[in-house]
Amino acid sequence: MSMYPFFHEYERPRPPRRLMDEHVVHGLTPDEFLTIAMPQMNRNYCRPRRNLAAANQDTGSTIKEEKDKFQVNLDVQHFAPEEISVKTADGFLIVEAKHEKDEHGFISRSFSRRYPLPEGVLDDSVVSKLSSDGVLSITAPLKPPPKASSERVVPIVQTGPVRKQSESPEEQG
Repeated sequence: MSMYPFFHEYERPRPPRRLMDEHVVHGLTPDEFLTIAMPQMNRNYCRPRRNLAAANQDTGSTIKEEKDKFQVNLDVQHFAPEEISVKTADGFLIVEAKHEKDEHGFISRSFSRRYPLPEGVLDDSVVSKLSSDGVLSITAPLKPPPKASSERVVPIVQTGPVRKQSESPEEQG
């Protein structure tokens, strides 16, 4: 009897892999690059501990939608402020950054992110701030939703004495 597993590793359905993920600026280590290029060795294989430490320190991007504001935080520490662009178009928040360096030490980094703006966000109200440690914070206030069929009593304001007296039917004749 054979000890060979029923399904060979190459025949198992594998989850899709992405060469680039949210953490574009750190690049891939040779170990990570080879795991993408080669089939999976074992499902129980653990990643090295050095990758876990880097994952805990990485902030990536976070999106918060609270009752009064919409906020996006991005880690852009590897880009200069003039290399970053933030704009709104067609109900989307678009963040782009591009860094190039040459003289035969060619380095190129770029990313583009599109976040749908929630209802109630005005394009003119979006504000971005870049902290000294390289975190880009983009915030926009949310308009409160309209109240559903609320009743309001309109006060009557008197402006002065009555100028015209109503005529009674007896006086008309």
